[in-house]
Amino acid sequence: MIDVTQQIDSVRREVGRRAVDAGQVRVVSLSRSYDVPAEDLWAACTDPRRIPQWFLPVSGELRTGGRYQLENHAGGTVERCDPPHGFLATWEYGGDVSRIELRLTSEGEGRTRFELAHLDPDDDKKWTEFGPGAVGVGWDMALVGLTLHLSSGAPVDPAQAMAWFGSPEGLAFVTAAGEDWYAAHVTSGEDPTAARAAADRTRAAYTGEDPSA
Repeated sequence: MIDVTQQIDSVRREVGRRAVDAGQVRVVSLSRSYDVPAEDLWAACTDPRRIPQWFLPVSGELRTGGRYQLENHAGGTVERCDPPHGFLATWEYGGDVSRIELRLTSEGEGRTRFELAHLDPDDDKKWTEFGPGAVGVGWDMALVGLTLHLSSGAPVDPAQAMAWFGSPEGLAFVTAAGEDWYAAHVTSGEDPTAARAAADRTRAAYTGEDPSA
């Protein structure tokens, strides 16, 4: 479906903190460059007709102040929208509220830098258990779909994608992404032992493996 090593290496993963009006938040960010103009990448990330071609069906009003809902997943409110440069929206799922921030930066000659940051409240208890990989690996999986869609212009078949993520190659991708998130967690200042335990629990949640293996 996709070259695992190339996809892993093409993405930069960072973990940090940021001060916002409500206080400190943890920031899990992914960034990479795509060989498409900013306007096309913006459309792929915000047009309700394009989003399901690589991610999930979405309903609602994708504008500042509008509510959106991803099918059987998160929903929220668009808090800021600046096409084709970025947006900020709440990410409401399972009773928890965090935020996602998209930034697109033109690199010239039809090339655009994509950066997605997931802003997690500092008091989120799930962070202690799973660390940044809990949301990070999920976004890595989403970027596989975005990469395939942008490279071909065609929709990604959801059933085929799910089957691939359950294959040995797909599980290798999830494991490799989790290891990169572990490294980013340690680089951010986290104790390596705690980061290792969180990464192993995240791997088990995504792959079904024994976290102690």
